Amino acid sequence: SSGINAEYGEEMELDEDVSVKKPSFPPISAEKLKSDKSEFRKVPIPPHRFTPLKENWMKIYTPVVEHLKLQIRFNVKTRNVELKTSPETADVGSIQKAVDFVRAFALGFDLEDCLALIRLDDLFLESFEIADVKTTLKGDHLARAIGRIAGKGGRTKYTIENVTKTRIVLADSKIHILGSFQNMRIARTAICNLILGSPPAKVYGKMRTVASRMSERF
Repeated sequence: SSGINAEYGEEMELDEDVSVKKPSFPPISAEKLKSDKSEFRKVPIPPHRFTPLKENWMKIYTPVVEHLKLQIRFNVKTRNVELKTSPETADVGSIQKAVDFVRAFALGFDLEDCLALIRLDDLFLESFEIADVKTTLKGDHLARAIGRIAGKGGRTKYTIENVTKTRIVLADSKIHILGSFQNMRIARTAICNLILGSPPAKVYGKMRTVASRMSERF
């Protein structure tokens, strides 16, 4: 038994001597992140956005090619805007920025607002349907809910946009929001409350309180 104890004692001493080194992973350079294969993305364009796309093509083409260093074309057969990385593409995230930019334009946002997606990093797109908030709304009730969000002459929508510093597109029963994560959350809450039947005055009050708290915090 004394021999066994001696063996265990040696093993324990050996274990104590071994010092555990933390693994160090140096940051990967942008060159190493780049793959030899070129990335390819497609953005479908709805029929009602063909004419605006044709009229604004150079304004869309220029920032994508000159600023993001990507290749872009409109495929007439499939009706998609096709984006592809080139050897000159410096940033790996450029293609995602371009996809968000073109998608925002396809959803109906103004070109100037869409360009912010290329210039700024913390802007996002979010889409949801009125049915996602309240499934029972149909017919006239659905139309009234859309009317509550828009307001007389679009006044309610503009108020939400200005207070929350977001941009909103109402496309039938679909709602698209463009903005920073926190601001989108305030706008989404206000829109959801309007859909659920809250009076606009009450929604404005809550929204302004939250927005002022947010501005104080940052």
